[in-house]
Amino acid sequence: MSAMSRIKINDISTMIHYMGYICLFLGLFMLTPIIVAIIYNETNFIFSFLISGIISISLGIIFIKFFKRYNMSLKVAMFFSTFIWLIASFLGALPFFMSGELSFINSFFEAISGFTTTGFSMFNPIESTGFTINFWRGLTQWIGGLGIIFTMIIILRSSGTSIMRLYNAEGRSERIVPSIRNTSKIILYIYLILTVIGFLLFIISGLPIFDSLFYTFVTLSTGGFGITSNSILYYNSPWVELAAMIVMILGSINFALIYLLFKKKFREFFSDIEIKVAIILIPLFVIIVSAFLIKFNVYGSFFENIRFGTFQVVSAISTTGLQTAFYPDIIKSWPSITFFIILISMIIGGGSCSTSGGIKWLRIGLLFKAIFWQVKSFLLPGGAVIPKKVNHFKGLKVNNDLLRITGLFVFLYLLVYVVSVLIVLCYYNNLSQVLFEIASAMGNVGLTSGILTPNSPDFIKVVFMVDFWLGRLEIWPVLLVILMGVTTIREKIKFNH
Repeated sequence: MSAMSRIKINDISTMIHYMGYICLFLGLFMLTPIIVAIIYNETNFIFSFLISGIISISLGIIFIKFFKRYNMSLKVAMFFSTFIWLIASFLGALPFFMSGELSFINSFFEAISGFTTTGFSMFNPIESTGFTINFWRGLTQWIGGLGIIFTMIIILRSSGTSIMRLYNAEGRSERIVPSIRNTSKIILYIYLILTVIGFLLFIISGLPIFDSLFYTFVTLSTGGFGITSNSILYYNSPWVELAAMIVMILGSINFALIYLLFKKKFREFFSDIEIKVAIILIPLFVIIVSAFLIKFNVYGSFFENIRFGTFQVVSAISTTGLQTAFYPDIIKSWPSITFFIILISMIIGGGSCSTSGGIKWLRIGLLFKAIFWQVKSFLLPGGAVIPKKVNHFKGLKVNNDLLRITGLFVFLYLLVYVVSVLIVLCYYNNLSQVLFEIASAMGNVGLTSGILTPNSPDFIKVVFMVDFWLGRLEIWPVLLVILMGVTTIREKIKFNH
């Protein structure tokens, strides 16, 4: 059997061992909603969270104690990162299911939507859910924004080749400092500081304590779960929306670049290619959307048109998914170009190594740079060498391999998008709705056109969950697992013949 498809016994033992830490920390987090249940007198939820937590913690202890860990190759790390999100979602679904609030597939959907920071929900109406369940929903997004494997690395408090490969396998590449462990600690501190800032902003905006905590969880993680059917529009407050936009933008910026802000390295921050892309795209999209809303006077006043247009653009491009305007309004009342801008914003997404989804600002910047370099090469003599440099945190070595991988990722992303659209169109005969919904799912956004409901066919829910998963993992680890599986099957067929 080839090295590509071979997973050894030691590899399996190592993955189960690390899985134990995931089970352990998720189990501990599952116990925290019990405090909320006691505070808000929702004691009927205590049992479901207690049992779920005990199951998860027990599995964690067993896996850590009885399975040894060995050195982990990048292949095995990517294999592990691919499936650990599904396992975490299975465990995270237990409280929803055991509480009797949702069927198991809807519970799993809610959990994977939370951990991948997507924001589609199976609770309908959400107002009947209660504080305890909503706290767990928000917490899944806060954990997912930081990263499941990343959280495990912090818990392990160790370093080494395996930890480095796990760190890279979850889609993180920047090292703020040379040590992965110290980089992880810095990112955790940044995340906690931003959490406190977000909470204070929502308190100042006038939200109650629980609502402030919940919306801090879901905006910083760019997750977008809501606690009312009207999302953030429920409060009808420009101050709440302003607080949300600030936290959403902070959540969509590369952690390494936020570190530059903390270090007061403003020149490096604003000269970075990601920030340049954001500074161009966000105002441009806001101006276009607001201008057309003003032109057609959709909301009756100059200020209101800017208010609604700005919020939807920021929510879409940060891949948060909070809404002040809903799909029926966007498709019926908003000019067609604004619908297209929101769609493009969801596909582009936010910063790399942030909590956002989508193609990411860095790749968009590299693609436009590559186009510029290619056009420039046509104008120069054949032997001319074009220097390929971009400003990015601690330098980014731009070569043909990087540009090829960037182009391939964008192609794969759009290919998965088109295939998903075609599949869902077999069930829903509304192209604009399906285009919108799949872009939202792939980008881990959560803005919804309303076609996905608790009563949707299970197969369609699975398609969306796969899109959440692919979007969060950025496709490559899943492709590796598929390639390993195909290689194994081919070799078995050859062996049998």
